[in-house]
Amino acid sequence: MQQPARSPDLARLPEFEKAALRVRNLSLWYGETRALHDVEFEVPERKITALIGPSGCGKSTLLRCINRMNDLVDGVRVTGEIVFHDRNIFGADVDVFALRRRIGMVFQKSNPFPKSIYENVAYGSRIHGLRKRALLDEIVEKSLVRAGLWEEVKDRLSESALGLSGGQQQRLCIARAIAVEPEVVLLDEPCSALDPIATQKIEELMQELKERYTIVIVTHNMQQAARASDYTAFMYLGRLVEFGETGEIFVKPRVRATEDYIRGRFG
Repeated sequence: MQQPARSPDLARLPEFEKAALRVRNLSLWYGETRALHDVEFEVPERKITALIGPSGCGKSTLLRCINRMNDLVDGVRVTGEIVFHDRNIFGADVDVFALRRRIGMVFQKSNPFPKSIYENVAYGSRIHGLRKRALLDEIVEKSLVRAGLWEEVKDRLSESALGLSGGQQQRLCIARAIAVEPEVVLLDEPCSALDPIATQKIEELMQELKERYTIVIVTHNMQQAARASDYTAFMYLGRLVEFGETGEIFVKPRVRATEDYIRGRFG
C-alpha cells in the first residue's frame, strides 16, 4: 500500500477546544531509520485522544515523545516541537524529570514495583521529598479512589502489589501515575493483556479521569477507540494521516486509507 495523502487541516482543533499539547513538524530517527515523518496535530485538553494504526506505524514512538521517554533509547534523534504550556519540551532548558511528573505514563504491560500497594502509590511523592505520613495517606487514598481501586484494596494496602490481578495491577499503575497530580496521562495499550471485564473497568475509569486529566491512549482495538475516545489520530508508516473527532473518523473518514484500516481491509 502506498503512503496515503495527508488529510487537510490536520493540526486544527475546533475553535471550542483548548489544546493541551501542540505537536509541530515532529520527526524522529532511530539511528538511520526514520520512524516519524513531520507529524502535526493538537491534543485537546481534558479529552481522550486515541492513536490508532497498524503495528509499527509509530503510535507508541509518538506517545513516548510526549514525555521524552525516547531519550532513554540510544541513537534517537528528534526534530520539530511538542509545545506544552507555551514551551517546546525538547528545549535545552527543560527539566525532563519535572516534565515526566506533569505528563505521566502507563505502559502496555502493568509494571507495579515489588513493594506494597501503599508504597507503589506513594512512591512518586516520596521521591519528590514528601515524608509526612498523614499527607502520604491522603494521597494514596485519593489516588486509589480516582483509579477505581480503593474499595478493592483498602484493607490490603500493606500487601504486595504483585498479588493483585492483571486488571487491578493496571489500575494501580494508573493510581501511581496520577498520585503526583500530572496534567496529562499517556496510556500505551493499557488493556492489551486484560480480559473484557477488566478492559471495561479501564475504559470507564478513563471517562472519569478525563474530568481532571488530558488522556492520550495508543490502542490496536478499533472498538475501544470508538467507544472511549473523543478524538482519533490514524497513523501509517510513521505519518499522521488523519485526525479528527472520533465520531467523524469512524463514520465518515476523509482519507481512503483511514477507512480501509477501520473497516479491516489491512492492518
